[in-house]
Amino acid sequence: MNVQSALQAIHDQNFQPIYLVLGTEEYLQKQVRQAFTQSLQLDSDDLNFAEFDMEEDPIDAILDEAESMPFFGDYRLIFVENPFILTAEKKTNAPEHDIDRLLAYLKEPVDSTILVFWAGYEKLDERKKISKQLKKNAEVIDVEPMNEAQVRRFLQQTLDNDEINMERNAFELFIRLTDANLTRVMRELQKLQLFAAQTKRITKKDVEELIPKSLEDNVFDLSNYVLQKKTSEALQLYEDLHTQGEETIKINAILISQIRIYLQTAFLLNMGYQQGNITRSLNVHPYRVKLAIQQVRKMDIKTLTQLYDELIENDYKIKTGQMDKELLFQLFLLKAA
Repeated sequence: MNVQSALQAIHDQNFQPIYLVLGTEEYLQKQVRQAFTQSLQLDSDDLNFAEFDMEEDPIDAILDEAESMPFFGDYRLIFVENPFILTAEKKTNAPEHDIDRLLAYLKEPVDSTILVFWAGYEKLDERKKISKQLKKNAEVIDVEPMNEAQVRRFLQQTLDNDEINMERNAFELFIRLTDANLTRVMRELQKLQLFAAQTKRITKKDVEELIPKSLEDNVFDLSNYVLQKKTSEALQLYEDLHTQGEETIKINAILISQIRIYLQTAFLLNMGYQQGNITRSLNVHPYRVKLAIQQVRKMDIKTLTQLYDELIENDYKIKTGQMDKELLFQLFLLKAA
């Protein structure tokens, strides 16, 4: 079941006795959590609400609670965190769990109890009997991370609902600064929504001023300046970062990592790989791969290789104290252009 359908069913109090919330997207997890507690009007102090952690609490304690009748209410809500028994993970300090008792409960759950397993994992161990049985008997709610297109649609829908117009270049910058990650998008959007409460308009300047850039974001810009031979912009950005207290050796290391991704992407493109294959091969965020593809199509592998080799050599010179690190990095920027 997708999140939208699940939220509507929970809002309508069309409850199931067992849920498995599967996936790693924090924002969607939070939406589902709020839906349960708000629909049932429960909080952490309510006698009909309980939370357990399977890395600390035995399954017997969870099921004892699940088999109890609600206290002056229609339902008892139980959240079960970290159900590592569904994965291949081994927890040395975790309590012993009576898996057979859990299997029996899954087949005959108590109707007045809503038991929710929060499986914040990329995947389960499908070989395990408990994983198969839980997926069979539970209502599975998918909270997997959205792809870029889905995040864009979600963001645009949110803006439309609030009747806020975000300029196209502001929208693109915002997506890049948040890595098209839904949790980051919705967290950072709150600041923009407050800022645009009166004007109902968000410009690129607003995004630049309100959404902080990480060092990785700044080095990403720096790498683009280098590749585009924008010497003055590259030098100015480096000086700004240095003034802010960022270490040259760290900037150089992140730049090496960025150029390495470009170089690997270029090689894989030449081998006929598509974006999805490159993402899986490099284990890099899909949006970063998309940007890398856009950049390397304008470059040749020889140039990227030369830049990478120079950065590696500079890293060695910096660490061995052969030359002043700030001067060495500035010379690199000048030479690259």
